Amino acid sequence: MSVFRMTTTTLRNLFGGPVTRRYPARVKEPHHAARTRGHIHINIEACIFCSACSKRCPTDAITVSKTEKVWEIDRLRCCTCNACVEVCPRKCLDMAVSYTLPTVTKDHDVFKQPPKPPKPESPTE
Repeated sequence: MSVFRMTTTTLRNLFGGPVTRRYPARVKEPHHAARTRGHIHINIEACIFCSACSKRCPTDAITVSKTEKVWEIDRLRCCTCNACVEVCPRKCLDMAVSYTLPTVTKDHDVFKQPPKPPKPESPTE
């Protein structure tokens, strides 16, 4: 009986298609997106650099410089507790569903607000 079971398994594996996904060609969508927090995402153009998020962060993963218009996060210290998202007055922070890329170095993600374009001068006559 076991030879028959082994033969059917062998034939099924020989003539069946692959059971795994071809990763680079077909990326798996996260099926648990409603249950995961992912990582913090910032809309830097909407940020007013009030530093409420850095004051609320329990792990001190966020640093804000209002004079230089720089928002910085240490992803390895962030515990994705969502406290910074809740306290943001402009709602420029949100939790992205995707995960960040794995890293072995202690890099910080630095976001700088782009300079505002100068206002066009009105023609004087």
